[in-house]
Amino acid sequence: MTTNSQQSYQVLARKYRPATFEDMIGQDAMVTTLTNAFEAGRVAHAFMMTGVRGIGKTTTARLLARALNYETDEINGPSTDLSVPGKHCEAIMASSHMDVLEMDAASRTGVENMREMLDGVRYAPATARYKVYIIDEVHMLSAGAFNALLKTLEEPPDHAKFIFATTEIRKVPITVLSRCQRFDLRRVEAGLLAAHLKGICAKENVKVSDEGLALIARAAEGSVRDSLSLLDQAIVQAGLDGNEVTFEQVRAMLGLADRVRVLDLFGMAALGDGKGAITEMRAQYDDGADPAVIMRDLMDICHEVSRAKTLGEGADFDAAPDQIERLTSLAERLSMGQLTRLWQILTQSHTEVRQAPAPLAAAEMAMLKLAVAGQMPPPELAAQIIEQAQHAAKEGGAGLPVLNAPTTSASPSAAQTRVTSGQTLLGNSPNGQVSHNAPSTGATAQLSAPKSVSVTPPSVEIDTLEQFVDLLPKAKVKLKSDIARYVRPIQFKRQNVRVEILDGAPNDLIGKMVGALQDLTGSPWLISPEKSGGAPTLAEARRKKKSDQKAKDRAHPAFNHPLLKGAELLGIKNRESSNVIQGDFRRSEALSADDARNDIDEYSIDEGVPSDYTPPEY
Repeated sequence: MTTNSQQSYQVLARKYRPATFEDMIGQDAMVTTLTNAFEAGRVAHAFMMTGVRGIGKTTTARLLARALNYETDEINGPSTDLSVPGKHCEAIMASSHMDVLEMDAASRTGVENMREMLDGVRYAPATARYKVYIIDEVHMLSAGAFNALLKTLEEPPDHAKFIFATTEIRKVPITVLSRCQRFDLRRVEAGLLAAHLKGICAKENVKVSDEGLALIARAAEGSVRDSLSLLDQAIVQAGLDGNEVTFEQVRAMLGLADRVRVLDLFGMAALGDGKGAITEMRAQYDDGADPAVIMRDLMDICHEVSRAKTLGEGADFDAAPDQIERLTSLAERLSMGQLTRLWQILTQSHTEVRQAPAPLAAAEMAMLKLAVAGQMPPPELAAQIIEQAQHAAKEGGAGLPVLNAPTTSASPSAAQTRVTSGQTLLGNSPNGQVSHNAPSTGATAQLSAPKSVSVTPPSVEIDTLEQFVDLLPKAKVKLKSDIARYVRPIQFKRQNVRVEILDGAPNDLIGKMVGALQDLTGSPWLISPEKSGGAPTLAEARRKKKSDQKAKDRAHPAFNHPLLKGAELLGIKNRESSNVIQGDFRRSEALSADDARNDIDEYSIDEGVPSDYTPPEY
């Protein structure tokens, strides 16, 4: 047996439908434009409301109809201030006013329906100021219906106003759009939507955790109506008896996976751990997560990691601090080429999972594809390997190296050194091979170089970039110059180098550096290029050192002698034989060249003289 309260229950989406323009959230630009237009008396005769479902298009149309026909005992004219209900407001909001006609174009698409509606346009309104025609889902009208509407829409009577609403603005003919004032209703931000839901919970005297409200707001994707429908569903989970609806209950209701677990899943797949990725996918499925939703969450994670990689500290995330730290960590370990490759796999796999007869199986196969991509060298590394192979072939007089098929080996040899994802092992091993091993697996892809280009390993220790450049032979003057100009060292350890490469550097610079290091030390070196964080280049450091020394020399008291007043300092030289500083001067133009030479031709003073020393007067 149902009670009266159950029979009269009204869902939240209808109960909290905005009654005034001020109640609309996230649409400040549209409200401001309409308010200014009404105050200036520049009200258009046709309006086009567009946006996603549940954003408030039909509600805005009804509010606009109320504003056009607003009338109270004190106000008799169009107004956007609807705080005090007018004479026609209640009937318009209930869709029962005889001068405000609403038509659903989805069910009445034909030209006959349009002609029937437009037959009454020429007649004046019965009680209201304007006769308002609201056509919802206007993009569903047929071509004939649009053509029947055009003439009336272009030259309507003064007492007629048209308001259209659509979710598919591209399907509306441009001839109709050009005759309307268009308003694009924006998606409501997740934070603003969560705050709106919290206020409604307070009015309904129910408790939902902030994390649960944030989850509902994100799931609604900017739609206010969808968020209220989800909140209605969440309240009955545990909120009717006064208990708080928890985050876990909301997550289970939505069929979502825990975001932390999705991060774990993405990390496993992206870094090549296929076994762990499949195990975690099956575990989330057993806990109630929808495979298609998991794939969508993985796409979101990939997008956020890509933003962190590109924007660095300037990236803004709607997540907890520990999750932001994990996103940043993944961004540091993956290259941009790897992220774009993962994104392509995810977008294709998302469609496959949604259409597959066995979504879980399709999702697990997608994890395997991601893991295989994670084991492959980054696209940037592949380009470097090809370029270095071509360069080695030219210098060694042999053909291009060949890429051997992957082999599975539980115990790789010493020449097959493991490297972490995002790093590069370049240069030839003593047996003439370059190897790149995938992390967490035994699969090894080997690039075999011709034996004719192998070298006898000399014993040279290199600890700094400057030492490396100094040890390069004179024949490699171009390489010396490029390293000094374009390489900013970050870390220079034995066989492990991290550098920042400046714009304008040759594409094969890293390959040449690795080859030179191999020639000097006889061992393969690992060089990881990064986008920022490097110290000054050798050229920059030398320029600064020279500038500092020059400033120090010019500050020497010997150059501030009274006899030098009005003279121009031409240069400072260091006499290596006598260890003194020599200054060349030229007096101002007021003195002749002979007077300047007779007055002071050369002034020298020992470098060891203290700063407070006063030279003797002549």
